[in-house]
Amino acid sequence: MSGTAGGRRAVGDAGSATVLAAAAVGVLIALLGLGLQIGAATLARHRAESAADLAALAGAREAVRGADVACARSTEVAERNGARLVDCAVEGWSVTVITATSCRCLPSVSGEATGRARAGPVAVGGPPSGPTSVTGGDGQVNAPGRAEGGPG
Repeated sequence: MSGTAGGRRAVGDAGSATVLAAAAVGVLIALLGLGLQIGAATLARHRAESAADLAALAGAREAVRGADVACARSTEVAERNGARLVDCAVEGWSVTVITATSCRCLPSVSGEATGRARAGPVAVGGPPSGPTSVTGGDGQVNAPGRAEGGPG
């Protein structure tokens, strides 16, 4: 019998594959936990940003009725979207809000995710908020007395 000493087997590295497999499973479980925490934190951030967007739009709609009415509406919309309104500022017809949501992550992760949004009219002379326009060869689009440029 080769590999035996006096009828017994040599014990050199017997069982080492089990130890390595257990270590690999432990590493995979740790990576899975980390991935779940990152995913939950990202989801909380998206939830806070969505609530901020909707709250700012709702507040801007009510801005003509006053800052108190606009911020009250923003608070209501933020709460209905699972967030807490942290700050609300009204400047003219523009409303800027900051919202926060709890992470709802595993116990090792705590804190809140925040979202910020502004809604209101675009300032005169500011950058356009829509798609850029394509101009004709002379750079004028829809000038008075001019027809829209077309192919040809």
